[in-house]
Amino acid sequence: MSTKTSNTDKQRAQFEELSESTKPLERFNFIGMAIAGALIVLGFLLMLGGSSTMEEFNPDIFSTRRIVVGPCIAFLGFVAMGAAIIIDPSRFQKKNK
Repeated sequence: MSTKTSNTDKQRAQFEELSESTKPLERFNFIGMAIAGALIVLGFLLMLGGSSTMEEFNPDIFSTRRIVVGPCIAFLGFVAMGAAIIIDPSRFQKKNK
């Protein structure tokens, strides 16, 4: 029984080591993706606001916040999301060691 248990433990350890090294995304990637997602949401929140109706004109629809700042932040969030997915953090760790 002990040889079966030790073989199983060895196989489990090898599997965990293999699965750790073959993960396509690491913790750094997920943190970057969360920050990028927050930027995207922030950009869309900055674009929110009231609209104009037939009875009343709302000049706020042409504000700088809604037509420049919000879309720029959302775009930067999308760029950051792509970078967070593509960048391999293990490359930076090997260079620093």
